Amino acid sequence: MLQGSSMVKVRSARWQKQRTLKLLDDGVTVWCQSQKTSSRAKEQQSFSVMEVECVREGCQSETLRRMADSVPEGQCLTVVFKGPRKSLDLLCSSQEEAQHWIRGIRTLQERVDNMTHKEKLDQYPSTAHRADQNRDDKMSYEEVQTLLRMINVDLSDQYARSLFQKCDRSADGRLDHEEIEVFCKELLRRPELDAVFIRYSANSCVLSTVDLRDFLREQGEDASLTHSQSLILTYELNEWAQRNQFMTPNGFTMYMLSKENCVFNPEHLRVYQDMNQPLSHYFISSSHNTYLTKDQLTGDSSTESYIRALSHGCRCVELDCWDGDGGEPVIYHGHTLTSKVPFVEVIKTINEYAFKASPYPLILSLENHCSVEQQAVMARHLKAILGDKLLLKPLPGLKSTSLPSPEDLKGKILVKGKKEKVVEEYPSSSSDLDSSEEEGSYGKSSGKKDKKPGVSKLSPELSELVVYTRSVPFKSFEHAAKNPPTDMCSFSESEALRLSKDSGMHFVRLNCHQISRIYPSGQRFQSSNYNPQEMWNTGCQIVALNFQTSGEPMDLNQGRFLQNGLCGFVLKPPFMRQPRTSFNPENVGGGPAHRPLLLTVQVISAQQLPKPEWDKPSSIVDPQVLVEIHGVPIDNIKKKTHHVDNNGFNPRWDCTFNFTVHVPDLALVRFVVEDHDYTSSNDFLGQFTLPFTSLRTGYRHVRLLKLDGSSLSPASLFIHVKITPSERSLSQAMHSEPPRF
Repeated sequence: MLQGSSMVKVRSARWQKQRTLKLLDDGVTVWCQSQKTSSRAKEQQSFSVMEVECVREGCQSETLRRMADSVPEGQCLTVVFKGPRKSLDLLCSSQEEAQHWIRGIRTLQERVDNMTHKEKLDQYPSTAHRADQNRDDKMSYEEVQTLLRMINVDLSDQYARSLFQKCDRSADGRLDHEEIEVFCKELLRRPELDAVFIRYSANSCVLSTVDLRDFLREQGEDASLTHSQSLILTYELNEWAQRNQFMTPNGFTMYMLSKENCVFNPEHLRVYQDMNQPLSHYFISSSHNTYLTKDQLTGDSSTESYIRALSHGCRCVELDCWDGDGGEPVIYHGHTLTSKVPFVEVIKTINEYAFKASPYPLILSLENHCSVEQQAVMARHLKAILGDKLLLKPLPGLKSTSLPSPEDLKGKILVKGKKEKVVEEYPSSSSDLDSSEEEGSYGKSSGKKDKKPGVSKLSPELSELVVYTRSVPFKSFEHAAKNPPTDMCSFSESEALRLSKDSGMHFVRLNCHQISRIYPSGQRFQSSNYNPQEMWNTGCQIVALNFQTSGEPMDLNQGRFLQNGLCGFVLKPPFMRQPRTSFNPENVGGGPAHRPLLLTVQVISAQQLPKPEWDKPSSIVDPQVLVEIHGVPIDNIKKKTHHVDNNGFNPRWDCTFNFTVHVPDLALVRFVVEDHDYTSSNDFLGQFTLPFTSLRTGYRHVRLLKLDGSSLSPASLFIHVKITPSERSLSQAMHSEPPRF
């Protein structure tokens, strides 16, 4: 990889260009150069393995699958990137070379993912060398200024020169390799961590195993001396201190920056909840218009969108099915300019990726606009491709009064759609039976047109595939309460919000017994999203969002399903699983869910914040932090720090906020970092969202995420969290809290 390989970049059967790929000396950057010559500069491009989501071998992309008959599959690979960047399809000169790059990139990914903070710090010298403009392996003061801009830190000229002179031991006006390392380590000093260390150290020099145990216990951890010894062995850098079971300030810094001290409870990274409850007792990660990559008018439809959704734990995907040419149904956003993808290709993709991220059931939400003939084709493809994964009959030995559990349905794929009880004969005209779901079905009967007796527009082959998720219209709560648990209703976001505000308790009760699906308004042409928290507040399970659109709603969705091993199912709180519950999100005072807690968050500092991607190279950010609570209406609140001028490297705030959280079981906590701007709206820098119940107390680091939900490492916040019982009354909270959003 370091020597480089010549291969073909493929965009289509007609667009294939020779490229040279080479791994740079930093061990994380791959450089791609064109072989062509012209009056224009040669095209150059690079990517970091940290930007790569996965590497697929063979003809696994849509482009390569279309060319499968004309290219050797063993020589093909696809590099899939995080975020909106398009995948890179490559054709190598041999199968051995393809495997070399596939294994190489995967190995580098694993190394980066498991890299300790010390190893990450070691990357700074390589950044310094990139700032070495004349490539003499030494840095002048002007080149150091370039380095400071690259790592987003603005130092006064006086302090920068002082630090430069301190590290210039040879006094020749330039820093050599060792001096550059010293310079970087000086930049990375953390005075706020040193202060915490001194507070808990008996002698202000080292932490003994007793000191460390006492610190951990004050953090809220059940620590022992044995655990303290283990941490010293893992994180202490000084061999003498290790042998004598002491932790130095450097070792303490390494521990505090490790994943082991993250604000998110590591116990919740595994499946820890009861998975034997009925399906209706879980929030289910769900995607709307899963096939789209962008907007609903002209965006592309792609199997890649299904792969991305499934890879992120999504457990309900949508298939918008229409008649296609040659008798084969297609998936696209009907009556628009969005591209089409064959139904059969989507099912093949689902079959391959359905259970790679989660073993629990996957629901296929069919928006069926096909003729009866092509519905039968859909049914044949589903059965032939999915095989034993497709659920065809109710599970034996289960009560008909409740739905089966995620554990019962492990490894199974369920079809959600219409199911006719009697089908005698049917015409070949197009069906609109399911399209009404996306147009709003509140208070309407199941059909908009009169039907002839004994006539249906639904194929019996497709109808029989619907077992536990039968789509029915919503007429009233009284009517729905009489339906079997296998019936489910779909609501537009406005309908669901109206029901929540007008009949919150009844909506919660319905969602204890049956599944509800919520979908975005048809007016969201740009594939924007609604606030999913408002739907979770009434226990709605399938809250479908446009996964292709980044922003606060998707941040909340990612935060909600971060727990329980990222499996896509989160058990609802007990007060939402009781058939006669009195819980109403609009009025929680004194109810079963009302157990107010006082959350105190001290925002201390941030580390290595990036500049917005569209900013000028010379600009420096002015960061400020927002801490938000998202939950029932009374809990929704946000507070923000002041901004720090010209420092994205190590800004310091020391701001403390208090929040009264009345229904903690439903609340999410969101940390947002913005670049303050006096003349326009602030620019987003990073965020992290997690369930209140997954929040750890004590001194913690918050690992920030990009707008697309991928890691922004090494950017982080340093905070202190405290949670105590709150005796404050509702009226006190209303008068003392700042304005809500």
